[in-house]
Amino acid sequence: MGDAFCSDCKKHTEVVCDHSAGDTVCSECGLVLESHSIDETSEWRIFANESGDNDPVRVGGPTNPLLTDGGLSTVIAKPNGASGDFLSTSLGRWQNRGSNPDRGLILAFKTIATMSDRLGLVATIKDRANEIYKKVEDQKSSRGRNQDALLAACLYIACRQEDKPRTVKEICSVANGATKKEIGRAKEYIVKQLGLEAGQSVEMGTIHAGDFMRRFCSNLGMSNHTVKAATEAVKTSEQFDIRRSPISIAAAVIYIITQLSDDKKPLRDISLATGVAEGTIRNSYKDLYPHVSKIIPAWYANEEDLKNLSSP
Repeated sequence: MGDAFCSDCKKHTEVVCDHSAGDTVCSECGLVLESHSIDETSEWRIFANESGDNDPVRVGGPTNPLLTDGGLSTVIAKPNGASGDFLSTSLGRWQNRGSNPDRGLILAFKTIATMSDRLGLVATIKDRANEIYKKVEDQKSSRGRNQDALLAACLYIACRQEDKPRTVKEICSVANGATKKEIGRAKEYIVKQLGLEAGQSVEMGTIHAGDFMRRFCSNLGMSNHTVKAATEAVKTSEQFDIRRSPISIAAAVIYIITQLSDDKKPLRDISLATGVAEGTIRNSYKDLYPHVSKIIPAWYANEEDLKNLSSP
């Protein structure tokens, strides 16, 4: 029972909702005030936190604008309690034979989602990688190329564009067997194709050593005190012309900071946590050493501590 204005009674009257027919009927004169109404409330009770994002208000999967049908196609499932192979039945066979133009895209998006989850990436990066792959796929020029390398390269480019870069070695670790060389070639190919489509060079964002610092420090289990010092040191190091990759500089700064702390980290552990070879860390350390007095924060280490720092 509810209250609504009835145009026949010319006043607010009580109404009855017939949920089976979707009609709203005046209880006094019987006039149907609204027909075929849609109930937009929840279909079942839930006890989740209201602030959560997993409230199943309505059934159905999320839409995907990158797919032809918006991702809302119907799938004929195997009936509950049915025995035997459902695809051997007529409905299953016909659906299996039907050509789905988005089948390849759906599989690619699932692979990208799996890689994103394994790397702990946010949804915006996954969505950007899906968009990049869709643009490349629309050009119909990726046939014969390593699919795993293409998907990994899309994820690498998406991380760069969203200012959350990952190293090629990190991407390679979840790329289903694709090598760093294959991912590098795929990246160059994608950048070239997107550039041809847009008529201009593709902007992937600049990588800074500080982009990797907190994640590398977390992998090593460093304290907040040393993480803060490493973050300040790597930011100061950008003022000097050190011709090393940002990842190598980040690894070398971590090595210096840990050598000045009570919790010294072996070079091997730093190499494993950062993905930088031990020899590369040593060479980067040699380039940083002449500027170490200006790079290391004064509150973290004094001149005496820096003098005791081993020379390269």
